[in-house]
Amino acid sequence: MLRVSLTVRLTDLPLRQPAYVDLIDWSALSPSEGQRLREFGLCEGASVEALHRGGILGRGPIACKVGRMTIAMRRSHAAAVTVRTGPDSLDQDRAA
Repeated sequence: MLRVSLTVRLTDLPLRQPAYVDLIDWSALSPSEGQRLREFGLCEGASVEALHRGGILGRGPIACKVGRMTIAMRRSHAAAVTVRTGPDSLDQDRAA
């Protein structure tokens, strides 16, 4: 069976699709924004799921589940987060 992983920005992750944070472009965030996201548990390896996109045509803030916490983040912040879906995510979930 072919096992495929997909790496996308958090802004492009389909709703309710479980994923893991693969990479965060901290340079795209101000120090205070980065600190706030870290305090919410957003870091490489964290489980994440997009729950809702606000605004007109879903171009506003994004509600995400990070671990067991639900947070809202600006779309520009979510664009700095790259996530991985697929078998690699499942393997990481089993290891946790």
